[in-house]
Amino acid sequence: MTGDDSEFHQVLHSLRVWDTVLPAFDAASAPAGPVELFREWFVHAARAGQAEPHTMTLATADADGRPDARILMLHEADERGWHFASHATSAKGRQLAGRPEAALVFYWPAVGRQVRVRGRVTACGERESRADLAVRSRGALAAALTGRQSEVLGSREELVEASAAAWERAGTEPDAPAPTWTRYVLEPAEAEFFQGDAARRHVRLRYRRGGSGDWTRELLWP
Repeated sequence: MTGDDSEFHQVLHSLRVWDTVLPAFDAASAPAGPVELFREWFVHAARAGQAEPHTMTLATADADGRPDARILMLHEADERGWHFASHATSAKGRQLAGRPEAALVFYWPAVGRQVRVRGRVTACGERESRADLAVRSRGALAAALTGRQSEVLGSREELVEASAAAWERAGTEPDAPAPTWTRYVLEPAEAEFFQGDAARRHVRLRYRRGGSGDWTRELLWP
């Protein structure tokens, strides 16, 4: 074992989780549907000091069924589902076009909570996708205008040059179109809410959507 290995394992095994007082969660009093509970937990996590609670893991599968995952930002959670955006030509965009099913994971360690959502993903139309980008920052627009996400990059200098041009355009043309920018909505078929417990008696509440659209709630063993 090298010195680096020894240090890695020493640090790894010294770490602890939830070194704080965790909130209680009475699953019996949870709302009938998952979106309302998600919004409550989201606000609670943000007010508890959780950094970037709107970041989430998006998991997809490619044409061969191989899983893929990355971190991106939540744009909305409403009666339609969980919203996010990306380029339709990116790896995730191509994967969603071929297999329009995905999973999301939110983890808020400040309160020992995790939310998992699975369901079908729909690409919104051009009007809604452009509106999504219009309310974001100049930097977000510049990144969208730079485009070519997930393609092979020849050099760092190539990126700097393309990004500088995109930043300039975003400043002079704030409504510039980014044709491949797409807003997506994940319509949940299943959602799970996990509340950590110091005694490891974690609370797991799962919502499952029935054929009529109604939600079934059930507790899961931790």
